[in-house]
Amino acid sequence: MKETPKRKLLMILVAGMMLLPTLAFAEEAATANPGDTAWMLVSTALVFVMFPGLALFYAGMVRSKNVLSSCMHTFAAMAIIGVQWVVLGYTMAFGGAGSFFGGFENLFLNGITPESLTGTIPTLVFVMFQGMFAIITPALISGAVAERMKFSTYCVFILLWATLVYDPICHWVWGDGGWLLEMGALDFAGGTVVHLSSGISALVVALFLGKRLGYPRERMMPHNLSMTLLGAGLLWFGWFGFNAGSALSAGSGAGLAFAATQTAAAAAALSWMLLEWIKAGKPSALGAASGVVAGLVVVTPAAGFVTPFWALVMGLLAGIVCYCGVMMKHKFGYDDSLDAFGVHGIGGAFGALATGVFATVGASGVIAGNLHQLWVQFIGVAAAGAYAVVVTVVILAVLKATMGLRVSEEEEVVGLDQSAHSESGYNL
Repeated sequence: MKETPKRKLLMILVAGMMLLPTLAFAEEAATANPGDTAWMLVSTALVFVMFPGLALFYAGMVRSKNVLSSCMHTFAAMAIIGVQWVVLGYTMAFGGAGSFFGGFENLFLNGITPESLTGTIPTLVFVMFQGMFAIITPALISGAVAERMKFSTYCVFILLWATLVYDPICHWVWGDGGWLLEMGALDFAGGTVVHLSSGISALVVALFLGKRLGYPRERMMPHNLSMTLLGAGLLWFGWFGFNAGSALSAGSGAGLAFAATQTAAAAAALSWMLLEWIKAGKPSALGAASGVVAGLVVVTPAAGFVTPFWALVMGLLAGIVCYCGVMMKHKFGYDDSLDAFGVHGIGGAFGALATGVFATVGASGVIAGNLHQLWVQFIGVAAAGAYAVVVTVVILAVLKATMGLRVSEEEEVVGLDQSAHSESGYNL
């Protein structure tokens, strides 16, 4: 049949119409998903709420003469690491495909545009979400240094620690090509990256600093447990973004992590209170708050991999394990002022290992017949813990020789609010 110009035009139009769905799909795939983006913006803001939550949680447990100093530890991290992450931290953690740390192509977020995507969300949203993790991790360490560390030294310490400890470990577990990621280590939202690394480092800092004046002879009671309970509530609220946001989308994975987070936190608060009731005769408000945080810490690496039932089991165990972890300081005599190691170090390690036991969603642990996963989790815990200890020791040794770690005895007696900041938390 002879093709006329009209027939050729008709065939071109038909072919174009057939290609339209394909072209539309390609265009859609190249744009961010609005629902996922909205959820990640909310999750990032939720994690940000954890910063004042942590400040209040810690500040309520110190003596009144150190309340502002304790808050400043968190707010200083917001400023210092907030800048460090944009300049250097993000590219070290996520900027390349090395086994041990990322490249430097994204210094100052170079090469990342508003149109850049990570999965279904803008890369800038991903950068800010991960930046919240980078900020809160060194801030957790401040619980072990409260009431006696020089503020200037603390500021330099968290900058060096975030760069040399957090960023590399973050890349190992979450970065493209990270050796623990390639090995198959499971850490949904930061049990190893955030809590183990900060908790074990907190113990090292506490040992370097030594005990507070008068400890343990003098009872150093929390000055405002209402503040601590409010902080715990804000941490619990923000943790939904911390864990469920780590799904990086608004789908079923976020829903599972949300349910696991709530269940584990409630279960750990319950088991901690019951254990105190049995051992001390009365449950305490501080114990309830500590139990909440313990459950949140332990479920963090597992949130997207376990069903609510196993999250319940992990939470009940978390209250017991972390309670015993806190009691260790009385047995061994070190001064972990606000129990950063007992809750975050012990809880982070236990949670990472328990993930290798109870994972059944998107991964398989021991109860699903995969004993090897527990071995992989153990390697991750041992490697991250050992690396954090060694580098933290080096950082502290250098700072002790150059800047000094502790305030003077006179400054410690007066209180760090006045000696470090010339302010008072209460002017009554």
